[in-house]
Amino acid sequence: MKFITIGELLLRLSPPNYEKIRTTNSFVINFGGAEANVAVSLANLGIDSTYFTVLPNNDLGKAAVAYLKANDVHASKIILDGDRIGTYYLEEGVSVRASKVIYDRKYSAFAEYDYTDTDLETILKGYDWLHLSGITPALSANCQILLEKALVVAKRLGMTVSFDPNYRASLWSWDTARDVLSTYMPYVDILIGIEPLHLLKDGKDVKEGLSMQPSFKDMNRVFRELDNQFHFRAIARTVRFAHSGSNNSLMAFLHMDGETYESTTMNFDIVDRVGGGDAFSSGLIFALMKNMEPQTAVNFAVASSVMKHSIRGDTNITDEASITRLMENKSYDIRR
Repeated sequence: MKFITIGELLLRLSPPNYEKIRTTNSFVINFGGAEANVAVSLANLGIDSTYFTVLPNNDLGKAAVAYLKANDVHASKIILDGDRIGTYYLEEGVSVRASKVIYDRKYSAFAEYDYTDTDLETILKGYDWLHLSGITPALSANCQILLEKALVVAKRLGMTVSFDPNYRASLWSWDTARDVLSTYMPYVDILIGIEPLHLLKDGKDVKEGLSMQPSFKDMNRVFRELDNQFHFRAIARTVRFAHSGSNNSLMAFLHMDGETYESTTMNFDIVDRVGGGDAFSSGLIFALMKNMEPQTAVNFAVASSVMKHSIRGDTNITDEASITRLMENKSYDIRR
């Protein structure tokens, strides 16, 4: 299958060795961004993967394109225009100290570009799967236009559309995000994450009171209400247990064909947490593309996310065999 995604590629700056931003004298550079992370991860899993974005036509933009190409992501759809690359600073958490992110992405080339005349039909034609996230419409009115056009065109072309709401409180309010993202759901086939969507029944949000670590019964109830309203092909969400800044556990739920599945729970130490959710998305997309059974698919997606936590940078640069070995709890001994 041919996969394409749309979003903002970000330059990441992080102090080395868990130092604090206020005290560091140097920064480690990586490239990332939710949609780019999914594209790179899928390309490393062997999927024909393309990324559409807008980057400044300078050395930073060209370095970002080189990063994508180095990971076998097709970059021919990328527009080079504008002046700024979106940037964020990451202070990595450790032990009792949580990670912290500072965004510097206002007025970026991607956010400022005028997409009114962008030919989404030509960009998306020939692809089977489109992945989007709720971060894009939070960036600017221009980006809302882009995403809305992409959803309509993808539906017309018969593409499978996966969507990660990916709420960012630093970019827009909960109420605005809920109202905007909920209107996109009729165009979505695979929903990865359920907040901050508005799901009403008898005038009440059925997710009200749902725990961050819900029971199977509660999650099954919410999934069924979502499915009744929007008729998704699949709905998934992760559940994280943060034991410390350095050690977490992760599991997930998946709803398909009227049934809800619960993954195994995996415990792990953290090298780099950023991109863990995107690695779950890429793992789930890959599993569905390969027609894995639902139980295997959700276990593979969780293992994909757990694997990412052991890798520096934003992206899950690993292969199917490694994720499968982790999912099946095979030996961690050195492979020769």
